[in-house]
Amino acid sequence: MIHWLQHSTPGLLTLAAASIAVLLLLIIKVKLEPFIALIVVGLLTALAAGVPVGTLVGTAQKTSDSLLEKGFGSILGHIAAIIGLGTLLGSILEKSGGARVLTSALLRAFGEKRAPLAMGLSGLIFGIPVFFDIGIFVLAPLVYAAAKQGGRSIVLYAMPLLAGLSITHAFIPPHPGPVAAAGLLHVDLGWLILMGAVCGIPAWFIGGILYSTWIGKRVDVPLAEEFANLSGDGEDEEGTAPSLKLVGGIIAVPLVLILVGTFGSILLPKGSAGASVAAFLGTPAIALTIATMLASWLLGRRRGMSGQDLAHLSANALRPVAMILLVVGAGSFFGAVLSATGIGKAVAGSLGDAGLPVLLAAYIISCGMRIAQGSATVAIVTTSGIVAPTVMDLHYSQAQLSLLVVAISAGSIIASHVNDGGFWIVSRYFGLTVTQTLKTWTALETILSLSGFGVAALVMALV
Repeated sequence: MIHWLQHSTPGLLTLAAASIAVLLLLIIKVKLEPFIALIVVGLLTALAAGVPVGTLVGTAQKTSDSLLEKGFGSILGHIAAIIGLGTLLGSILEKSGGARVLTSALLRAFGEKRAPLAMGLSGLIFGIPVFFDIGIFVLAPLVYAAAKQGGRSIVLYAMPLLAGLSITHAFIPPHPGPVAAAGLLHVDLGWLILMGAVCGIPAWFIGGILYSTWIGKRVDVPLAEEFANLSGDGEDEEGTAPSLKLVGGIIAVPLVLILVGTFGSILLPKGSAGASVAAFLGTPAIALTIATMLASWLLGRRRGMSGQDLAHLSANALRPVAMILLVVGAGSFFGAVLSATGIGKAVAGSLGDAGLPVLLAAYIISCGMRIAQGSATVAIVTTSGIVAPTVMDLHYSQAQLSLLVVAISAGSIIASHVNDGGFWIVSRYFGLTVTQTLKTWTALETILSLSGFGVAALVMALV
């Protein structure tokens, strides 16, 4: 029995299925923190597969070569600075009132009739540097103002905004999910930004504009009085707010530099001074450091923030990042276990025998993880760990690997329901009942997921 479990393809597949089942049980039923559950399941899976204890955890004298430490360290060394700097950049933009400047300008430009489109663009643009929930907290009052002025269902204005925030959170670096998947699958962030935009923007238009407009006319939720009283609030008066060009420029800096670094290495002569400069400035940690320093000075110190204010802002912003990094590190360890035990190759062989494309299999696994336990980040990290050993043998190009990450990310946002914190944030912030939230938000997330995956599959067939 033990030999069958450790050395045969059916046994390894059984072990894989059992490990995922135990992982979901610990997260859903036992309510164990996901990063602890991933460590526990990774250790149990390795021991069940016959990995020697010394290989798994090292010895009392040396642990640096152990599967546990290398699994954690290989990913955290790559993503910790990126996620941390991206979080700081977003917090400074949020505190300075940049979101309000951007959204107010779009609302003025598009007018009352096209206010839903303006809200959607606000979410799409401002969602790049800020986390999903922060985007809602900051931009919700502007949704209230648009709904109050337009006199129509708040759903018509909220859903486009949520679609933009959701797409950027799932598909575009420096958000934790795509950055973690890129690290696990060895994807250049420049390619991921490009393919994330190629797949994400059509999905945003289908879900955030077409569907949101349709559902907004059919689910009539008038603006609640307590929300109407908040619609005029704002931290920054018009005269002291940062300029639209400044806000847009700072958001664009890291994206442009990373893209220059990625494609400069392809287009410029190797070893040339230009290629070296592009590679340096386009390194994601360098690009985000430059953008964060610019934001600290132009949106912080020059606008009256002291060094102590910025330090306090940074400390508050980075506090929730610790749990994200722990989940990503533990997920990387779980993936390393699947690779070391041969489970990854067994899964790859089974997919090949079944004729199931890796892109579709990754999407289905990610969907299952998302629906079962609710966290998009956990779904992305776990799925990436499962498919990483398979992908290593396929010799995918960077464009193909980026599309695989997009497919995994698309699966991670499907069918947000009651086990997802985002579901309740949307419900409470926009005054929706559970039934209304299922009809609007849950359906929107599913459309975004299917559309994003559909575009990724189409592009995959062409590259």
